[in-house]
Amino acid sequence: MRIYLGFLPVMLIASRPAFSQEDTTRRDTILKKDTQLKEVIVSASRREETLDEVPSSVTILKAGDLAVQKSINNNLSDILANTVPGLGFNSNRSNNVGQTLRGRTVLVMIDGIPQSTPLRNGARDIRTIDPGVLERVEVIKGATAIYGNGATGGLINYITKRPATDKAISGQTSLGANTAFKSAQHTGGWHVGQLLSGTIKQFDYIVSGRYEQTGVLKDARGQVLSPDYGLNELQMWNAYARLGYNINARNRVELMYNYFSSKQRTDYVVKAGKYGNTDSATTGIPGARPGEPEGTPYNHNASLRYTSQGLIGGTDLDVNLYLQDFNTIIAYSNFFEHNGQPAIIGKKKGLRINFNSPFTISSQWNGSLLYGLDVLADKTSQVLTDGRVPVPEMSMRNLAPYLQVKSVFLQHLVFKAGARFENIKIEVPTYTTVNTLNYSTGEYTGGGVTVNGGSLSYNTFVFNAGLRYNRLPYFKPFISFSQGFSVPELGLILRGARENTLANIETEAITTNNYEAGFSSSIGKLSLEGAAYISTSNLGASYVMVNGKYEVARSPEKVYGFEVAADYALLQCLSLGGSWSYTEGKREVNDQKVYLGGDRINPPKVTAYINYTPLSHWMVRLQMLHAGNRKRFDPVNGRYSYGTGPMNAFTIFNLFTSYEPDSHSSFRVGVENLFNKDYFTIPSQWQADNLAYVKGNGARINLGYTYRF
Repeated sequence: MRIYLGFLPVMLIASRPAFSQEDTTRRDTILKKDTQLKEVIVSASRREETLDEVPSSVTILKAGDLAVQKSINNNLSDILANTVPGLGFNSNRSNNVGQTLRGRTVLVMIDGIPQSTPLRNGARDIRTIDPGVLERVEVIKGATAIYGNGATGGLINYITKRPATDKAISGQTSLGANTAFKSAQHTGGWHVGQLLSGTIKQFDYIVSGRYEQTGVLKDARGQVLSPDYGLNELQMWNAYARLGYNINARNRVELMYNYFSSKQRTDYVVKAGKYGNTDSATTGIPGARPGEPEGTPYNHNASLRYTSQGLIGGTDLDVNLYLQDFNTIIAYSNFFEHNGQPAIIGKKKGLRINFNSPFTISSQWNGSLLYGLDVLADKTSQVLTDGRVPVPEMSMRNLAPYLQVKSVFLQHLVFKAGARFENIKIEVPTYTTVNTLNYSTGEYTGGGVTVNGGSLSYNTFVFNAGLRYNRLPYFKPFISFSQGFSVPELGLILRGARENTLANIETEAITTNNYEAGFSSSIGKLSLEGAAYISTSNLGASYVMVNGKYEVARSPEKVYGFEVAADYALLQCLSLGGSWSYTEGKREVNDQKVYLGGDRINPPKVTAYINYTPLSHWMVRLQMLHAGNRKRFDPVNGRYSYGTGPMNAFTIFNLFTSYEPDSHSSFRVGVENLFNKDYFTIPSQWQADNLAYVKGNGARINLGYTYRF
């Protein structure tokens, strides 16, 4: 089982039950000679197509990959950090701050429903669903003109499970428990989940529920990790349902709903460490935690989808009406005057209308036109739980017609191009700023400014074009150009506004230009892939600390890097592989080029794994994650500011094994940080802040049992 595009000599593409042997580590596949099955994805162009038709880098995590990774650590932020080249390291906290994709922002979606809150980024969009209800994860890298606002670095699309089609009722029951190896007191956690699925005549359904309770998390020395933005003592719920009805062979309608909640209820308070002193990490100590339980009280996602095949001229229609209702509560702190606990509230309603029309010019030239309209209404605000409003409710309306053309020449040369027109209008009411902490002086400033509201409008075209040649299995090259569009984080700009008129505030949008060249190869038992990229923008959106206050730097930026990965089936029972990704970036300041901070650019990342299957029912996997060094800044007056802290290398290993005594049962054991490595997370190093100076988990064991019927 392999987690990267193009690495498996055999990939399954047919639609399949929501849970099957692929959800475990056992797979028995019999292929006819010369049969080649190709991976199908939907996120790259909003319709099903094989990877051979996509002129860009893609990483896919299938159900089997997810089953392995979540048995080690069920946190999606951690799962993706361990498996996706080019994606930043996780923070081991409830946020995914600094977890950029190729140095830029990533748009996170659930079945195409946007989870990110680009108007006021709470960095909670990666942990918005339980991985147990996911069929697969599709990661499209580089700026994309397909989905619009927020995808300047790419997109992550969580594809939820589909109903089983071979039975009226089938199911899966899962149980599990976990604990730390060292100082295990109070570290125990557990989970229970149930899934039912089936097809009855023209109806099909899938419903699932899962509850998880985590214990206290500790580092390698047995110290309790900081509860601020913590994953300690979480209570997590996930409820998922999908109901489908096949009107006839060509027409289908389905309804999907997912509820996710993750709240921390802990009896620990934070004890600040001393940044740079490796013996003084920020930890948790017993105490009454102020404010409301931190986390995400709720994230509701629902969609109603209608598909019709073979309309006039063979055109297919796909209509998706969706909504998201999201609320996340951040840690109580002294950042706001008189202290306070901020919450980010986001409500989205959207409509996607897609048409796909095939065409044939000759026996050597065919293709399709993909066109339609995206409509999105997004209301986002940041409020304090005591009623103060540092960021007023911003109302965004986005209309975006688009057209994509795919042409296939001589069966193996695929050309794709398209354009999208962004028409965005944002309404901001009149509001008054709230005093916030100046980290240099220790005083509270910036409050009391009344900003007259108004409207902001953005109108722009974004383009994409790519070419891929897929005839030769040992070398399938591609080149591409794609633009991405993103409104800057308006909420942060408004929170620190000094002007009293909205029109006087710098709010210009960001357009990125992404250039990429890459290849995939399959040579016998060896699979390779690689890509190099450059991403430029005339305006940036980096956080910088200026005179003790956070500001958004709008200077020109350039990000570049490469990714390589390999997979080799050494024996029928033994395979190994790995990846190496490198990203760097700079911005222009006063005609000088300055490195981008660690919140944007992560250090080099190396992953490796060994899979061993001594018996057909027993599999063992050892995997490694290595973070390299990145030290680009010198301290100013003996101190590092936000984003400039030096990042030191570390290496951790995880272990997974599973055993299936019969076709119904499977036992899993996952060990996180197998050798109990004592290390500081990458975000804790570049943040250069005492309270954020936290470590990763010490060694933890995760036991699981699944029964299928």
